[in-house]
Amino acid sequence: MTRTSTPTWEAKGTSETRMVEDLLRQRFQQADAYRYNSASIRVRVIDPSFEGMTCKQRDATVEPFFDQLPSETQQDIVVLFTFGPSELQRMSTTFREYLLNTAFDDPSPTTL
Repeated sequence: MTRTSTPTWEAKGTSETRMVEDLLRQRFQQADAYRYNSASIRVRVIDPSFEGMTCKQRDATVEPFFDQLPSETQQDIVVLFTFGPSELQRMSTTFREYLLNTAFDDPSPTTL
């Protein structure tokens, strides 16, 4: 029997983070979000259009979508991770991408 485990971050999803995901998935291949604590939402966006872009260019592509969210939600988005799909393939992942993606997938405990 095969067991699939739910990533830690998925258990931290809320109606608010699902709203963020739904909005971003209209344009990007993959968008994930979770509430890290009462004051913080983390967002990860993975899309082929990010290949070859700088982090600054990627953020500039995603951030205008946040304007469509309620201001309270916008204020709580404090971490945005953006990746091209090739950056997350095991063989080509740099240490930086590995750490950022791991920080999203397996969040450390929060004191808030």
